[in-house]
Amino acid sequence: MNIDQLHLEIKDANLSYMLLARQMIQDDKEAAIFRLGINQEMAELIAGLSSAQLLKMAASNMLLCRFRFDEKLLLNMITDYNKDRMMSQAHTAILIAGQPLEDLVV
Repeated sequence: MNIDQLHLEIKDANLSYMLLARQMIQDDKEAAIFRLGINQEMAELIAGLSSAQLLKMAASNMLLCRFRFDEKLLLNMITDYNKDRMMSQAHTAILIAGQPLEDLVV
């Protein structure tokens, strides 16, 4: 994959992520805040973006989303299928929800 293809893939991922995030916020803001790991202010900002603004953000060559399992424990809990799946998912959600929100700059 060359650099141009990589940038196109990133832009596609960004657009998909932004469209999904906006739809989640419109459908259920509180659940979206939890699932996206954003704060109220960011949720309102995303919900208020025009289509042109959303496309402009998505055109960045940097990913707008990131993995939230920075700790090996969280990654292991998500991928470990040997234990009770429902309990593992619930515990993982609690740990992720307890992580501090990062200030995002648009």
